[in-house]
Amino acid sequence: GQVLVESGGESVQVGGSLRLSCAFSGIASNNNCMGWFRQAPGKKRDGREAVATIYTGGGPKDYAGSVQGRFFISKDNAKNTLYLQMNSLKPEDTAMYYCAAGRLWSGRACENIAVWGQGTLVTVSS
Repeated sequence: GQVLVESGGESVQVGGSLRLSCAFSGIASNNNCMGWFRQAPGKKRDGREAVATIYTGGGPKDYAGSVQGRFFISKDNAKNTLYLQMNSLKPEDTAMYYCAAGRLWSGRACENIAVWGQGTLVTVSS
């Protein structure tokens, strides 16, 4: 089956950096995008925000406006790992971060999510 396992979340101070990793396996060939989503404390699951997404065929990436220029998504096919480099972290970045694979790259977003990871918690404090 399709498996996504996130790691790298921890508590960090404002202005700090973190790199999240998502080890994936068994991803279906019809899933053409992957991405990082986050769910802030107290928000419902359907309120998950797309943070950074990537077309798995190479090239296009998309970022939420709130993280543009601070967060960077990358994918290492040799290691079957998706990364999210997070810089200049802010308290509002505090959330559970989920890795996901989707069936539809719309050109600006990864949609029709097929599988989610279990999440990794990022806490940013001042």
